[in-house]
Amino acid sequence: MSAIEEFNRKLVSLEEAISKIKSNQTVCVAMAGAEPPGLLEELGRQGRRLENVTTWTCLPMRPYEAFLNPEMDGHIFNENWFYSLADRKVHSEGRVSYVPNNLHSAGMDKLYANHGYVDVFIGTATPPNEDGFMSLSLGNVYEKDMVEAARLVILEVNENLPWTNGDTLVHISDVDFVVENHVPLPQLPGEEPTEIERMIGEHVADLIKDGATLQLGIGGIPNAITAFLLHRHDMGIHTEMFVDGMVDLYNAGVITNHKKSLNQGKMIAAFALGTQKLYDFIDHNPDVEILRGKYVNDPYIVGQNYKMTSINTAVQVDILGQVCSQSLGTRQISGTGGQSDTHRGAQLSEGGRGIIALRSTAKNGTVSTIVPTLAPGAGVTVPSQDVDTIVTEYGIAELRGLSVKRRMEALIKIAHPDFRDWIREEAHRLGIVPDKRYF
Repeated sequence: MSAIEEFNRKLVSLEEAISKIKSNQTVCVAMAGAEPPGLLEELGRQGRRLENVTTWTCLPMRPYEAFLNPEMDGHIFNENWFYSLADRKVHSEGRVSYVPNNLHSAGMDKLYANHGYVDVFIGTATPPNEDGFMSLSLGNVYEKDMVEAARLVILEVNENLPWTNGDTLVHISDVDFVVENHVPLPQLPGEEPTEIERMIGEHVADLIKDGATLQLGIGGIPNAITAFLLHRHDMGIHTEMFVDGMVDLYNAGVITNHKKSLNQGKMIAAFALGTQKLYDFIDHNPDVEILRGKYVNDPYIVGQNYKMTSINTAVQVDILGQVCSQSLGTRQISGTGGQSDTHRGAQLSEGGRGIIALRSTAKNGTVSTIVPTLAPGAGVTVPSQDVDTIVTEYGIAELRGLSVKRRMEALIKIAHPDFRDWIREEAHRLGIVPDKRYF
């Protein structure tokens, strides 16, 4: 049987594919741009026939009835590695729960907790080539691992997906069913940096040297950083998330990957998410490889890159140096993701640095993001013993190796002037940095 014949034999409708899911099963869903919208929409339509199904998701990009409809209570329960807007909305309704994780081990930890397997994996892939191989395209954080661990594999084939190289290939013989759903890809347009974000970007760019290997996130601050790197030389990419700004740096000749000590000559990522510009760039691009998250985000792998520079953002930083990037107090808003992985890994690198960049205030300047203590119940994304460099629009605080007292002084200097006295007074009052005048 030829590969095309095998593909056609396994090709079924969305309705038939989801009918294979049974009550009391676990279903792992590919993440972000790799999620299968047709299969998830059909899961919502069939959800009422199911009982006690648990889904594993990460950064869902679209609103789905399977997760949002209150009538799914008792039918589908979602366990999520990284919340998106929809998850935040339904968290209080009790049908979704956050899974604490570090990105490099998220999939393996979940399999460990589920006796080494998952009942069903649903994801996306490109159409097969003449040899029967399909590319998992935009995601390989845990997707390839789940294909190998799942008892039933269903892939949603979309001709709009870019063909990515690396460790993304899956043969049709390793898939149980395929469906076709040629829909537009999710677009995540770059945000235009604000003036404050440009100030932060300039401070961060001052810390990035020629030849450095970068990990960048997405949003106004990373976009601002990109603008200040256009005159750097021989930079490389080793990142969990491949974003549009990296395309701009490559096209400007800034990224060559020549100085990388690991995967030299290649831009390495675990998943990609952005605009059509990004998807066109990575399509059949031999200079880009999408590898498994357990490799890309392993701190000991990250640390083998020369001058590895990890740049992430946060919600709060306290004077101990604890970084919260995932919650507002007890309210979960996102997840740890790969922040801890790359922040730690960068500090293992020769000439490396872990940078947390954030605005000094939130809520229109009424709340300081540099605080004496994290909000009660806040998740600690980077613990105090792992923190390195904090940047706001007011400057740079290098905390690595400093005592709490010296950390407080360094952070006060980059806090908003309106809150500097408050931070010091609260630190003394609480006894975090004792002052005999308060006791």
